[in-house]
Amino acid sequence: HVDRSIDDSAPFMQSNIMGVYTLLELSRRHFQSRPDYRALHISTDEVYGSLEGKARFTEDSPYRPNSPYAASKAAADHLVRAWVATYGVPFIITNCSNNYGPYQYPEKLLPLMLLNAMEARDLPLYGDGRQTRDWLYVEDHCEALMTVLRKGEPGARYNIGGGNEASNLDIVRRLCRELEKHRPAQSNPAMQSRGLRRYEELITFVADRPGHDRRYAINADKLRRELGWRPRHNMAQGLARAVEWYLNNAEWCHAVTAGRYERQRLGIVS
Repeated sequence: HVDRSIDDSAPFMQSNIMGVYTLLELSRRHFQSRPDYRALHISTDEVYGSLEGKARFTEDSPYRPNSPYAASKAAADHLVRAWVATYGVPFIITNCSNNYGPYQYPEKLLPLMLLNAMEARDLPLYGDGRQTRDWLYVEDHCEALMTVLRKGEPGARYNIGGGNEASNLDIVRRLCRELEKHRPAQSNPAMQSRGLRRYEELITFVADRPGHDRRYAINADKLRRELGWRPRHNMAQGLARAVEWYLNNAEWCHAVTAGRYERQRLGIVS
């Protein structure tokens, strides 16, 4: 999580750099006795930095990470590439866009905003809320990973995107409208206590995240063309399924955050 890497970057360096190095060395020894071995390194579109205009990230886009998290992931990608080139370890790299869906930890945008809305808590958006991301339903991502692992070329890189580019503000507004279908704001006691009639009235704007990238967008043409994968969910379908899951699993959300995270803001540079 980017905000956590701003609070404390050390665990990200240890996990994403030294952890990946350790796995690469273990894989190198394992590969020597298993010529059919292959492995998958899952990365992120954040390694490419922020996009301008209407361009989209391709597998040849230069690396320009802007957060400690993204920098640690970029370093990991470079390690994998070097171990492939030097030792012939058959790793494949994937770079995916923003995931959403069931079982996502509630510090992430969609579950955080949904849980806050149900309790009539503010829905805080960084800056003007116009930061744009390509949204990928988690089941589509899982299917893409299995496709790459089974059919991808060792040493290759594949971008994975959902083709659902939208701003954070737009996503939160759509989430509010979807929530209205299941838990109308006017019958929600928490909303009534604040004198509010629509969940969108909870949207607030807070100081932007340091180093916040403005836009990401994935070009997944290579994956579609060479391996035949394409996402099965558009944003409307995925968002409807995600909202329904969180409404039916609120206890899980509270259990995984109890005593560890109270939905407070993270990543504030003092």
